Amino acid sequence: MSGSQGFRALCENPTGVFLDVSKLLITYADNILRNPNEEKYRSIRIGNPTFSTKLLPVKGAVECLFEMGFKEAETHLLFPKSASVERLRQVRETIVAERDQRLGASKVASNPQSARVVPNPAPVPPSTPAGWVSAAAPPMPAPDSLPFTESSVSFLRTMQSNFQHVMIYESPELQQKALSCIPHELLKSRAKERLKQAKDVDPECSLGEEDMLVLDLLQWFKMDFFSWVDSLPCSRCGGRTQPSGSLPPSNDDLHWDAGRVENHYCQTCHLSTRFPRYNHPEKLLESRRGRCGEWANCFTLCCRALGLEARYIWDSTDHVWTEVFSNSQHRWLHCDPCENACDKPLLYEVGWGKKLSYILAFSKDQVMDVTWRYSCKHPEVLSRRTQIQEKWLLHTLNGLNTTRQQSLGPERKKELMQRLLVELVEFISPKTPKSGELGGRISGSLAWRAARGETGASDAKGDAEECVFIPSESEKQTKLFHICYNVAKDCYLRVSNGQETLSGWQRGAWRKENVFRKEEHDWQMVYLARTEGSSSGRISWKLDCAPAGMKIKTASVKAFSQTFHSGHVRWSLSSAQTTIEFPGDGELHSAASLSGGTELIVEAELTGGEGDVSSWQHAQLFRQSLKETETVLFELQVKMEQM
Repeated sequence: MSGSQGFRALCENPTGVFLDVSKLLITYADNILRNPNEEKYRSIRIGNPTFSTKLLPVKGAVECLFEMGFKEAETHLLFPKSASVERLRQVRETIVAERDQRLGASKVASNPQSARVVPNPAPVPPSTPAGWVSAAAPPMPAPDSLPFTESSVSFLRTMQSNFQHVMIYESPELQQKALSCIPHELLKSRAKERLKQAKDVDPECSLGEEDMLVLDLLQWFKMDFFSWVDSLPCSRCGGRTQPSGSLPPSNDDLHWDAGRVENHYCQTCHLSTRFPRYNHPEKLLESRRGRCGEWANCFTLCCRALGLEARYIWDSTDHVWTEVFSNSQHRWLHCDPCENACDKPLLYEVGWGKKLSYILAFSKDQVMDVTWRYSCKHPEVLSRRTQIQEKWLLHTLNGLNTTRQQSLGPERKKELMQRLLVELVEFISPKTPKSGELGGRISGSLAWRAARGETGASDAKGDAEECVFIPSESEKQTKLFHICYNVAKDCYLRVSNGQETLSGWQRGAWRKENVFRKEEHDWQMVYLARTEGSSSGRISWKLDCAPAGMKIKTASVKAFSQTFHSGHVRWSLSSAQTTIEFPGDGELHSAASLSGGTELIVEAELTGGEGDVSSWQHAQLFRQSLKETETVLFELQVKMEQM
């Protein structure tokens, strides 16, 4: 125990601070040891004044609680029933021994006041995220005592610019204009249906409709509203252009905050097509195109227009996105509209391999350093944070927030402080991404993961949810089962059952192994493929006619697959007695030999490929453009007759 990181950090504090905090830690431990069956002693509310002002800002204190066995929850630290009481006792005894030693030294020094002294906070150690001491620490040094370098001037301008820019989203007129562009009633209806489906998966689901609205807004924004721009087509011939420097902005460009205009030059026509990089979200509601800056800018406005509490996230390594506060989950959710990604904060560091350093969140009420949510490699990130001094950053953040929050009422200030404390506890414990998950950790309940289509092959309960289609009464009457899957919309259409829709490729599949849905944003393509690192993948769909008293008369199937290099896709159509193979060429293929059976299974097996990306690049199902939202590349038609 003496070598544990939390205890060593706690011992680095001055004696007065150590004695105060160690007394609290011993009290927490004694309460559990003396009352092992009392639930109230196993829970510490993060917003509790004693915890937030006396323990939270002190180096090593919360780490010692974690070492005792406490775990992070949404608004509390909890000591689970499964935690080792013996481990708790060991940590307590080690702290007691150090405390007794320091108390003895204090008496020898005849300094009875030493335990009451509260000095300035200790410097932030290399292993502690910057921003940790800002919640309840004494005021930072005055600006005159901090060096003001060229880097800090540039950084301050960026912070001030973003902090001011997010106030645009609060304009009632602009929010109303955004709302008129959003099919909000449709999205809310879809959110209700998604929540119902989530509760079907997990009856104890405590998620809210707003959580599902975020998912549907992300999908609509990417699929139907906004477009990615690498290079614009030539305005004369429609051909491909090449970026060729910049052009001077016009007065209209400047009016919409487009100080930069790209020149997209056509080699065939020798014509320049202008691409103003608009920074005003009102103009983006009209242009509906751009790169991550335009996407995050316009999407954050759309969130605010729907009444969602949102903030704009700026990453110093050249990316931006949005966070939305979940009232039901009591936390901020990462939302990247370019990726249609929600709650995947390790996407950039783990999936993209970005070398992160500074990530700041800007909202109408607050600016915050949220770097630590997006990293599982805190020491590496700290080693790269050399552009500005940590003390300067803390002082500047606190100063900006003090100024912005002057007009807020006490209840709102209290709410912001409670959220801040919850975030800071989250930041101190880096999350570990699961193997092969490009999106990083998967947060939240099974219902939350199911709602986002991310139960995956690693989730046993998710795998157990096998879909078997059984003819409905109307299909029994018409003697026809007809279903299609649209990969761009990621939904099934059961044509023969009143155009019934089913969202998510997993929810219509019978069995799936090492398969995921991949979106290529550079090429604007989407498809199903093998998960990263897997040697093979399988997905199948099943129809069982027997419960409806029917049997198969004829069956036809259409499927499309693409392979590259040595990748291979094997398609098969089978019943209990017969299996036939068919090509994934996008044509409709009949299978008369399946006549008379009651079950039918369509299966795709993905294998082969070369190199690191073979699992998802070299064998693909239903590959198509994200913009081809009406194209269907998988279809099953079964004519039936009475048994």
